[in-house]
Amino acid sequence: MTRKLSPDPKLSRRRFLMVAGAAAALGLTSQAAFASADIPVHRWRGIALGAEAEIRLVHPDKREANRILKAAEAEIRRLEAIFSLYREDSALVRLNREGSLAAPPLDLVSLLGTVDLVHSSTGGAFDPTVQPLWSLYARHFVENPAAIEGPDPRKIAETLGRTGWYAVDFDADRIRFTCDGMALTLNGIAQGYVTDRVAALLKSNGISDVLVDVGEINALGRDRAGSDGWAVTLDPDHSGEGERVTLRDRAVASSARNGMLIGGDKSFAHILDPRTGRPVATDLAGVSVIAPTATLADGLSTAALVTGFDGLKSSLGKFDGVSARALLETGELRWLGKTG
Repeated sequence: MTRKLSPDPKLSRRRFLMVAGAAAALGLTSQAAFASADIPVHRWRGIALGAEAEIRLVHPDKREANRILKAAEAEIRRLEAIFSLYREDSALVRLNREGSLAAPPLDLVSLLGTVDLVHSSTGGAFDPTVQPLWSLYARHFVENPAAIEGPDPRKIAETLGRTGWYAVDFDADRIRFTCDGMALTLNGIAQGYVTDRVAALLKSNGISDVLVDVGEINALGRDRAGSDGWAVTLDPDHSGEGERVTLRDRAVASSARNGMLIGGDKSFAHILDPRTGRPVATDLAGVSVIAPTATLADGLSTAALVTGFDGLKSSLGKFDGVSARALLETGELRWLGKTG
């Protein structure tokens, strides 16, 4: 079976980004719609893959705007039925339960192609086969809520034996694990993928200037006539002291080491190093990656917390048009590949 796929650029952590600017500038619309200040803002808010999501657009026709937003929500629900780890009927859960999936959804195959690319470009730091390790930690702290240490090192070593991207075979006809007891989590990249697909759907409906936030951000066009794009604030550690940047036809994703914590004393980062089976502990506290797609940005930002600053620098050098804002443990901020 074939594993090396070329991700389709059209298909190619959390809400650590907030849209900046005046409320009127947040409408998502075509450039022509901004000719009138009376065009209303239409907004959808909901939950996507367990995180808050929001889409805003400006459109002169309320009925048509609602139709577009309903179509976007339907696309989110369709993709959740593929990537969710919490729906028993999702394609991903069925794959994890059975170890094989015939005639897989094309979206899942496409995303695994991008996973393969990010895995190789980060030296294996991005590896979604860590799901058995995550489950081990979750069970450990549920069973030992007052524990201040992680699972027994012997259990970690045993679980590591059931991980490894090399043991995932996939093509358009079938996905299968070549080792028993394996499982995937796509939480480090699926939000970016869903963001991109929703943005593509809106664009196909004639919305050329739009900002979509479905866990990560994809900004197409600009927020209003005459502007340079969309203003967003990068603040991965929720310090309230982020940096404002302007994006146009770009996407951004952020990850923070302490964005979510596990453990009795909440001292264990939720991102695990696939090489050691332990929570990440590098010189990076958080990172925001700007890339052509939210899918790529999401995967690279997740991997950066495993590789640290030097690894992030090396990974970015393998892609065109990618930059990152790194927040070091020391509090220092450093940009890599910043343009403009």
